[in-house]
Amino acid sequence: MENGTINLLIIDDEERFLLTTKKLLEKKGIHTLTAVSGTAGVEILESNPVDVVVLDVKMPGMSGMGVLKKIKKEYPDIEVIMLTGHATVQSAVGGIKYGAFDYLMKPCDIDVLAEKVREAFAKKRAMGF
Repeated sequence: MENGTINLLIIDDEERFLLTTKKLLEKKGIHTLTAVSGTAGVEILESNPVDVVVLDVKMPGMSGMGVLKKIKKEYPDIEVIMLTGHATVQSAVGGIKYGAFDYLMKPCDIDVLAEKVREAFAKKRAMGF
């Protein structure tokens, strides 16, 4: 892919949210992959170049925090934006502590989400990745 293309992965257990968000972000020029579970998301990371991950905190199976820790350990150059409908100060601080780029509440305005994804991508590029 050319340098300016952002490769985004959204990991969320709500399929309708995934489909809608993917469609809207693709219209904004952000190449978007989706996964309905943390495990599926990790599998996608193993075989696809990804710059930024938007990650739901509360999911069955592997939690968002578990996925965040795994991403930061195995793919430290990937920026992660945590997304939740159940934000608490504790989970936000935990996410930031483990290396999340930012934290957004659901429902999230698509323009705000796209801007955060671009900011995370710019940070990754600035760090030389």
